[in-house]
Amino acid sequence: MAGGGWELLGLIVLAGGAWLWLDSLKARDGGIAAARTACHAEGLQLLDDTVSLASLRPARNEDGRLLLRRVYAFEYSDTGDNRRDGSVVLLGHRVVVLNVGLRQMPPERTLH
Repeated sequence: MAGGGWELLGLIVLAGGAWLWLDSLKARDGGIAAARTACHAEGLQLLDDTVSLASLRPARNEDGRLLLRRVYAFEYSDTGDNRRDGSVVLLGHRVVVLNVGLRQMPPERTLH
């Protein structure tokens, strides 16, 4: 590959990395907003007011379009003195799953 070819390849890789970084920031903001809204609706406290990337991989949406599937983890509290794990899954920038964990049932209730 000639010298100009390597420079062009380097610019393409750099531009792709910049796009991924900016796209990830936008998706993360969407994940934080979704977690915050869900916690507020359930009377929970979103701890640290942030999410962290747990998984990133390509996936297809219902139309067959290839998008990035991001799973973000976050912590919330239902009592104010504990930490529970939650997650939010985005396909592209659309929230497809939001999990605030399972609540424990009162001891007097059983499932049978």
